[in-house]
Amino acid sequence: MAWLVLVNTASAQPPSPAPPAAALQTGVTAPVAKADNTAQATAPQLPDHKTLELTQWIFWAVYQESEGPVKKGRGNVQLEGKALLAQADEMEFNEDTHEVVATGNVYYHSFEKNEQIWCDRMEYNTEEQKGKFYNVRGESMPKTVVRRGILTGNSPFHFEGKWAERIGDKYLLYDGWITNCKIPGPWWKLRGPKFDIIPEDRALAYRSRFLLRKVPIFYTPYFYHSLAKRPRHSGFMLPNLVAHSQRGPMVGLGYYWAISRSFDIAYRFFDYNTAAFAHHVDIRGKPRPGTDFDVILYGVQDRTGVIPGTSPGEHYSGFNVYALGHLDLGHGWSGTANVNYVSSFDFRQEWSGSFNEAIGSEVHSIGSVSKDFSNFRVDIVTARLENFQSTEVPLTEANGQTPAVTNAVIIHKLPDVEVDGRDHAIWKNLPIWFSFYSAAGLLSRSEPIFNSDLNLGGPQGNTLYETFRTEQFTPRLELSPHITSALHFWHIDLVPSAGIDEAVYGQSQAENAAVSQQVGYVAYQVVGGKLVTSARDFSLDLIFPSLGRVFDKKTIFGDKVKHVIEPRATYRYVGGIGSDFDRVVRFDETDLLSDTNELEFSLANRLYAKRGDSVREILTWELKEKQYFDPTFGGAVVSGQSNLFAATADLSAYAFLLGPRSNSPVVSTLRASPLNGLGVNWQADYDPRFHAIVDSGFAVDYHWRKYFFSAGDYEVHTNPLLVPYANQYRARVQYGDPNNRGWNAGVEAVYDYRLGKVEYTTTLVTYNTDCCGFNVEYRRYNAGIRDESQIMFSFSIANVNTFGNLKKQDRLF
Repeated sequence: MAWLVLVNTASAQPPSPAPPAAALQTGVTAPVAKADNTAQATAPQLPDHKTLELTQWIFWAVYQESEGPVKKGRGNVQLEGKALLAQADEMEFNEDTHEVVATGNVYYHSFEKNEQIWCDRMEYNTEEQKGKFYNVRGESMPKTVVRRGILTGNSPFHFEGKWAERIGDKYLLYDGWITNCKIPGPWWKLRGPKFDIIPEDRALAYRSRFLLRKVPIFYTPYFYHSLAKRPRHSGFMLPNLVAHSQRGPMVGLGYYWAISRSFDIAYRFFDYNTAAFAHHVDIRGKPRPGTDFDVILYGVQDRTGVIPGTSPGEHYSGFNVYALGHLDLGHGWSGTANVNYVSSFDFRQEWSGSFNEAIGSEVHSIGSVSKDFSNFRVDIVTARLENFQSTEVPLTEANGQTPAVTNAVIIHKLPDVEVDGRDHAIWKNLPIWFSFYSAAGLLSRSEPIFNSDLNLGGPQGNTLYETFRTEQFTPRLELSPHITSALHFWHIDLVPSAGIDEAVYGQSQAENAAVSQQVGYVAYQVVGGKLVTSARDFSLDLIFPSLGRVFDKKTIFGDKVKHVIEPRATYRYVGGIGSDFDRVVRFDETDLLSDTNELEFSLANRLYAKRGDSVREILTWELKEKQYFDPTFGGAVVSGQSNLFAATADLSAYAFLLGPRSNSPVVSTLRASPLNGLGVNWQADYDPRFHAIVDSGFAVDYHWRKYFFSAGDYEVHTNPLLVPYANQYRARVQYGDPNNRGWNAGVEAVYDYRLGKVEYTTTLVTYNTDCCGFNVEYRRYNAGIRDESQIMFSFSIANVNTFGNLKKQDRLF
């Protein structure tokens, strides 16, 4: 029947009668008549119902009699057609009116819907598909829903009631209950005086009570659930209740508006004990094939802002806009958008639901229109990057005034047209390929210039000396063509490449000596005038022959193990930029190109294991280091402060230049998967100047059956003038998964060793039955300005939905 009208009956239901053995087809009797106009059946072979026409019926009973079109039967009576089967102790079937009346152990089975009903009496019209069932119970197999956040189950829906009625595709159940749990003793029931269900469309319940183990949980005068493949129906959503949050108890209400088949809006309102009001709006649309969007607006009115440990009246009102979209423009053109805008870092730290989002200081927004051609690609990009510098806002100017400036670096592309040409052969029989990159755009950059304490990661200062700001539409043109070849000489592969890099900037920068003296580092100001940079570059990759050895001995890793050593060297020269590097305004990574004369060495060790016909890589350890024959990078290095160039950024994620330098740290990257389910990753930079590992990222995870474990340590020990010290540990232990029956649990924690505190922890406990699940998650935030605990709860019904304030995207697992 429907999601809540047909549920599994594992016991306490009459078995379906065995298939009968004699038939009456469309008025043609099979039994032999007696003098009293009754007949006792013999047992001829019955045809399969699938072979019958819609107007053909099989009628059989132990005792039968006919009165014109009316067929009567007693004793294990059966009526079977192409679409249904009916069985009972007694039955009458009128071939003209198509009326069926059955009593005593009635069984009804719809082949089309795979629905079964048991009742004491049935009155049914086979042509109109209309009838009534008394003292009824039934079941139907639901469609399994495989989607994150929805508990999956295979139990059929079950219902019981005083009587039920079928009118076409609609079922009405009176004075009954429904569930999808195993019978007897279901975990939950929805009991009410009336249920109105259209299979594969919707289900309605009126004045119903939800019972959990016979305990009433809530009452609803009207309940709607969509059974359609794409459930869409306007209505109020279940409320959210949180006993403890950062502003005390919270109550949330929501409404979902299905505007049309292509558009909908979901709005939720959260009341934090009148201390704060939050609004969450989700607007989705799919106006035509290949085009869709999802826009989420989240805002908070922080009314009092009284938080323990903060000043009275401090508040963190703000909003966040997040949008995703895709547009098919035809003729190979497509557009994408990923917009993320947050009003302030304070708001993000205080009100974000995710720990990673709360501590993330960068916010990216990008929209592009692109098309791929045979040998090149065109991208039209509009982008915004915001990198928050601290939570202190607004800052105080050196003259004592309060500036109207965001405490963040903001970069815009408005827009930037990029044409990227892929390698393609110039001559048919010569190994020479041509490629290029070109771009033309309007850009802007603004950032505050702080005092030295804040810049160096020490005690937060609060003085803003000046703001660095370019014009709103600063032009930039770039062109970088290259020619590449490939040669083979004495078992060595050589890949030479040569090209030029030309760039034109509408504005440039120069040092502001007065401000630099006050803040303790080189501060820049924007100056007018066009800047042209012209660089020439050459590179040569030397790929040496690999050294390998096979160990033909069975180990825990496999039947054979192979060790391979892969040496490689790359020489690169870039010249022509010189001191102009300091005059270039930094908009993106292309502006980091500086003079360099370098040689990079890399050595990779690989272990392969073979088990049967399967070969997999179980370990990779790669070492890299660069030698710089131009320690000043064409005079671009500024002593005493962090320097970042393209020649250093492509090697390590951490800056390591405080002045002229002839060699880089040794970068080590280790990846291992020696056993099924075990993964190890370790990346570290060893600096020979400090004779120590200056930064390290280590992570290990292990899956075994239903168990999962992961741990990691992320450290930075370089000079604080380059990067502030950091040491953070993460660990996670988990048993089970969202669909595992029984108990499931997991805990995750983030510990900051430098601060000596646990910044974030979350614990999720789940118990799943055959038809429903209970989820409780505890979260503890202690990072930045946020210090609070949360308890989230949700209740899941298999193949139906999840209700509560624990959102699927926020669950630990």
